[in-house]
Amino acid sequence: MPELPEVETVMRGLAPSMEGAVIASAELHRPDLRWPFPENMAQRLTGRRVLRLRRRSKYILADLDSGESLLIHLGMSGRMTVSGDPLGQFVHEHPQLEKHDHVIFNMEGGARIAFNDPRRFGAMDLLDTATAEAHPLLAKLGPEPLGNAFNEDYLIKAFETRRSPVKSALLDQRIIAGLGNIYVCEVLHKTGISPTRLAGQISKARVATLVPAVREVLTAAIKAGGSSLKDFRQASGELGYFQHSFATYDREGQPCQNEGCGGTVKRIVQSGRSTFYCPKCQR
Repeated sequence: MPELPEVETVMRGLAPSMEGAVIASAELHRPDLRWPFPENMAQRLTGRRVLRLRRRSKYILADLDSGESLLIHLGMSGRMTVSGDPLGQFVHEHPQLEKHDHVIFNMEGGARIAFNDPRRFGAMDLLDTATAEAHPLLAKLGPEPLGNAFNEDYLIKAFETRRSPVKSALLDQRIIAGLGNIYVCEVLHKTGISPTRLAGQISKARVATLVPAVREVLTAAIKAGGSSLKDFRQASGELGYFQHSFATYDREGQPCQNEGCGGTVKRIVQSGRSTFYCPKCQR
């Protein structure tokens, strides 16, 4: 599933073609994705100007001049690609529509944004912009890891009574919004913390090291255009490149990259998800 860096990368790629532009027409090629589209969605989007794009956790929000916001979740395999961009950001013309191009946004000026989702675990909804944060998908989310509300004091307090492994705590969207399996593995390796350690038993000093590590890993991943393992593509259709920088994720049996460690990356399963870490240098 695309995590924060991938969603941020897609949002930034869409912005030149969508922000400030009018949706000339919206096309729905099926009645639903993970759940049914909102009533009259195509009509409610057609003719509306996109005031701005923003990201909340793993969701993209397009604020419209109608007072509504389009909420987009990429799901497991969803991607949004731009063609025919009038600003010249992309060189390809409109390709033939693909089998799983379920939603099309035709922008005034000629750009076309296609939402493709073979597994249909993605989702779209329309909500009132003024009360967007109260939407059931957004209401219980924790602070953004790149924002000021996510700091050492906050995380230390959030971990104080947690009896779950630190890996699970970092994946809890109520504690931190947007972190996923890939980047939690990378963060824990960077800080030398074992994913099996109970969050509430880690010293305050070590918990504090997670905050800059989270920011460093996410910032580097965004700069690299995210990670492309299976389905993810940037809005230009290009792959992300951060997978070439993984220290532990998907590197089972390979040497730990920490200088002088000499350990080997191990894979375990926690809550049904693969965890990759170095047992020698992560304690």
